[in-house]
Amino acid sequence: MRTETSTGTSTGTSTGTSSETRAKSGGRTGARTGAEILRPLLPALGPWMAGRRWFDTRYTGAPLTAEAASVVGDEPPLLLHAVVSADGAAGPLRVQLLLGLRPELPDRLAPAAIATVPAGPWRGWRVYDALADGTVLALLLRTLAGGGAEHGPRLERSSRYPLPVGLVPRPLQVEQSNTSVAYGDRVLLKIFRRPEPGPHTEVEALRALTGQDCTRTPHLYGAVHSDAPGAEGLVLGLVEEFLPDARDGWAEAVRQATGSVAGTGRGGPAGGGFTADAAALGRAVADVHGALGEAFGRTRLTVEDVAEETARMTMRLKEAAEEVPALARYTARLAALFDDCARVAGRGCPLYVQRTHGDLHLGQALVAHDGWRIVDFEGEPAQPAAERARPQPVLKDVAGMLRSFDYAARTGLAAVEDADPAESAPAARLRRRRRAAAWAVRNRRAFVAGYAAAGHEDPDCHPVLLRAFEADKAVYEAVYESRLRPDRLPVPLAAVHRLATATPH
Repeated sequence: MRTETSTGTSTGTSTGTSSETRAKSGGRTGARTGAEILRPLLPALGPWMAGRRWFDTRYTGAPLTAEAASVVGDEPPLLLHAVVSADGAAGPLRVQLLLGLRPELPDRLAPAAIATVPAGPWRGWRVYDALADGTVLALLLRTLAGGGAEHGPRLERSSRYPLPVGLVPRPLQVEQSNTSVAYGDRVLLKIFRRPEPGPHTEVEALRALTGQDCTRTPHLYGAVHSDAPGAEGLVLGLVEEFLPDARDGWAEAVRQATGSVAGTGRGGPAGGGFTADAAALGRAVADVHGALGEAFGRTRLTVEDVAEETARMTMRLKEAAEEVPALARYTARLAALFDDCARVAGRGCPLYVQRTHGDLHLGQALVAHDGWRIVDFEGEPAQPAAERARPQPVLKDVAGMLRSFDYAARTGLAAVEDADPAESAPAARLRRRRRAAAWAVRNRRAFVAGYAAAGHEDPDCHPVLLRAFEADKAVYEAVYESRLRPDRLPVPLAAVHRLATATPH
């Protein structure tokens, strides 16, 4: 596999080279540095990136710098793998790009067009989003399976199983901060759009869980790296088992909640509905926690450690109340709740920490034919890498899932009210809201019961800690919603009210 990288030096001009010659040579008419490959494209890449879901809009219009690049392929279409950075008020942002290169762009790829190369060995060639081109995506998988490209993407294997090739690629339409490509019904390539130096939290977790033969998570084939100057040490992505028949846990829960609120779900508004699934999910999460604990170990926190953790929660609460004034009326009660955690620890109630999921909610759970699978072990994306890898109490993951059931119930309620706005009588609205609240309570209880039944730890044995962690999560949600989805702010505020006014156990 011939690769154009940032290691070469110019050996001649290419402006007079024909498209035919470039095609036969894989675009190599003289080695170019990565910056030289990318520099003419940067003005066009900036506006294109600003329209992507994985791009931070705070960097719109910021100047771009080419950090690394490699061109993979022997004949068109070629893959241009690049890492660029942008500078903004929030600090530098590093972004990974997968671009296609063709002498001419067929009509089917016209919507993916980005620019025409203005100079260099690919002058006149078209640059486009590689995710639109199955041929380029297939080239990427073959390259990884074959050991990788020199100074380009390569696979550091974690599994003894060979990586299958010849599978039809299909980008998944659920991308947010990352991009995922399914190959057939067997392989999933996850591309970290904001690559970081290793070790990577998700790669570490999945490697350990694969080594533990955990059946509740996808098996890891390996992590994607690059040796290109400017990209040394970056973890670019991972390759894992694909679960083709799996359904999204969030969508399934919202569907059941909507049916319960409307009175059309399994067993009617007061029926079991999703509770069996919630209990099974609790067992799956407990199994994952057990495997992570075996792989990474567990540590008992000292009283001083717990006091420091509760102090951080109190500080986050104060900062959140300054940004979301509606939280101010609850700060005293929640601060007292956080202080109770330290007092509980002082009375000898042990609190252990270990590697956890770190950002657990229904959207990180898939319903497969053989049960629940837990995915996406990156942790909270807004946190620094070191913070995401820090051992945490498993109750934080439990609290995150409890909050997700609350969100699913409120989303189902909104769907019913939006579908029948004419049904606005006060009695009808109250009835629906009671059904939504009851659905959340039933499934929260079922999840905790399932978690406890797995035999690792019973969350109900730590009511003060669990309530405090759930309140901390709800405070975080209030800040998030106030910034990005103000219409959803009542959801976490209702939870804050409930948790702040609940009768202590």
